[in-house]
Amino acid sequence: MKKLHHSIYIILLPFLLLAQNNVCFEIEANPNPDDPALGIFSKYVNVLDYFHVYAVSTVSDEKVLHVAAVAAELLDNDEDGIIDDPNIETALTDNFTVMPVFQSENSSAIDDFFDNFDDCTGAVLFRNEIDPSQPGHWGDDATVEEVLHTINSCGHVEVYPALYALQPNASELTDAMDVARGGQFMTIPNPYPEEAWYHYDDWTCEYDCMAMEYLYWCIVTNMGILADTQTCQGIADEWEPCTPALFESTDTLMYNLVTNPVNKLPQLAPDGNYCPENVSIGEDIFPEAFLLLSVYPNPFNPTTTIEFSIPQSEFVTVKVYNIVGHEITTLINDELSTGYHSIQWDGSHQPSGLYFIQIESGSFIQTEKMVLLK
Repeated sequence: MKKLHHSIYIILLPFLLLAQNNVCFEIEANPNPDDPALGIFSKYVNVLDYFHVYAVSTVSDEKVLHVAAVAAELLDNDEDGIIDDPNIETALTDNFTVMPVFQSENSSAIDDFFDNFDDCTGAVLFRNEIDPSQPGHWGDDATVEEVLHTINSCGHVEVYPALYALQPNASELTDAMDVARGGQFMTIPNPYPEEAWYHYDDWTCEYDCMAMEYLYWCIVTNMGILADTQTCQGIADEWEPCTPALFESTDTLMYNLVTNPVNKLPQLAPDGNYCPENVSIGEDIFPEAFLLLSVYPNPFNPTTTIEFSIPQSEFVTVKVYNIVGHEITTLINDELSTGYHSIQWDGSHQPSGLYFIQIESGSFIQTEKMVLLK
């Protein structure tokens, strides 16, 4: 896949990011048909050159592409075509990271795979737990969880052991987990202490497994994936601080780790759309029409600032859309002078979720994701 360098200006096609399930990857034939582990798969997607999705023939193309899109969004959270953390990129390459997708948990192919696979995978996915229409929604789509496990296991744990090592007393992650569980438990307590807010009770999940699950809960809680009432009630036996606000106030140690920009963990929830190749390279075409767009903070509550520049005085429109493409408001619709401009959007009267800020000038449109977390 072609990678876009940060310094190259890109011009998004109109409403590109407002379309659902827009995935610009191709399913290829298995490039390793004779490999004893990988030869059992018939479908393959190369994600940003460093993450490899292999699926059996009974998994639909739509679901295979969904897995690839989610992986790309988690690795390239700003969707500029480049993995956000070059150290994770190196680790995924060195470990040859694979996300295997099987028909079901009863498939004999699973044993064939693990008996012969010597590289890295942190989890598996099954056909019936992939739902492209509900990315990451608890109980419907396990793609975000299992892909995150794989990226974390093959990437973050290897590259940043002081932050994410899975052993007791080994990292900021496990120190925080011991607090969240109400103590350092090598086996599952019965019951957990009353003050615990993370009380996973799968007896097959040992301490390191508990830490990996904990990292998942923290990342997706910060993204706002778990914030609806039904999900909060459904996961309460395992994880209590299901909204970003509760996470920030309850689990201070992990909130600070997850949101620290130095750590480069994904902040925006995947929506199943990934298509940075559907852009035109503007540097050699009309560089004078480029609009620089940044949104900060992102995620935000309730106000965020949008900054952009225009090279000459011209008419500019700035609009906000919700996830289904409905216009929420127009922030600017006026002639603006040359240079940098900064405006704010107050989402106080809007629900939590994914929104898009779109700036249009002449025939050029640039769109950026932003997440309102309440």
